[in-house]
Amino acid sequence: MSNREYLKVRAVRAEQGEGTGVYAFFLYGADIHRIADISRVRREDGELKGFQRREIRDHVKDITSFLDSGPVLFPNAIILALSDEVDFASARGRSPGNMCEVGDAGTLSIPLYPEGARAAWIVDGQQRSLALAEAKNKQIAVPVIGFISDEVSTQREQFILVNKSKKLPTGLIDELLPEVSVKLPRNLATRQLPSELCTLLNNDPKSPFHGLIRRESDPKNGTGMVSDNALIETMKASLKTTAGALGQFKHNGEGSDTAAMYDALVTYWSAVRKTFPDAWGKSPKDSRLMHSVGIRAMGALMDTIMLRADGAANKASVIMESLSRLAPHCRWTEGQWQGLGLAWNELQSTPQHINKLSEHLIRIEREQARVSA
Repeated sequence: MSNREYLKVRAVRAEQGEGTGVYAFFLYGADIHRIADISRVRREDGELKGFQRREIRDHVKDITSFLDSGPVLFPNAIILALSDEVDFASARGRSPGNMCEVGDAGTLSIPLYPEGARAAWIVDGQQRSLALAEAKNKQIAVPVIGFISDEVSTQREQFILVNKSKKLPTGLIDELLPEVSVKLPRNLATRQLPSELCTLLNNDPKSPFHGLIRRESDPKNGTGMVSDNALIETMKASLKTTAGALGQFKHNGEGSDTAAMYDALVTYWSAVRKTFPDAWGKSPKDSRLMHSVGIRAMGALMDTIMLRADGAANKASVIMESLSRLAPHCRWTEGQWQGLGLAWNELQSTPQHINKLSEHLIRIEREQARVSA
């Protein structure tokens, strides 16, 4: 070999396809960008180059935050395409008997070149590799799978095949979140507490939502009709600020009063059920109150009503009074929403309709409260 600098790692070599070398090895996270380039998709003189999408800054930030949270497991492999300049030397020595000889152990030598001319290209794990480069701990051992190919067409093919898999359903992830204790990335951590409350609301016989929340574990003929995602989003919004009906029970650095949050949810939604008995418990096709658009809008109203009721001796009574004033203006199962220009069943679970209905209900409730004062 020349005087060129190499990164040498222990690796196992196997073959796939028509004799293509495939290597499994570990690198320190900070070393990935010493050996590999990101080949971004672009056009030069009309010709398509590269294949990787843009950096997703928020996603990278979330992963970096997770990596910096302490000792973490991070076993997802980075996939690299390797130039045929890499060199593999088999380790000598006798193999143990009765061993499954799938791969050959040895040392992989990867030449080190400047950015833009490196001997490897990241096929999968771009955001993770960027986060690893930014993480405080530069020596996180990261699994890497590399295959020999400097053909962009092959790299694109593998990029598409790796990334075409269907995302996991949000509902499945939400339902699993309360069962894990590891520190989660920020985007998942914000859903963990709402999902836990959602499970309580569904399982507690005293809850107005008992058996009505649709979760991923439900059988196909289950009784769930209310979207867990709709409830989780309403709780997330309420938890964002200390002025929220749930956010007021979050204590910085001292955990959260989950029991108080749950009590607030049961008190408010029990009053909703009592105010709209004809619209509660029906299929979302027959009642827009049980539809995601109704849950999200009434959830947005919860902060306004609950905070007003907080100082009252009989909180439930104040909530009922507020909802009773609102009830004549609601069209959950029939009629036309005055002021929205929509029939009851024209409301859909779109950001536009959710915002429109939320603002409409909040405005009417405040107007009615002023009149009664």
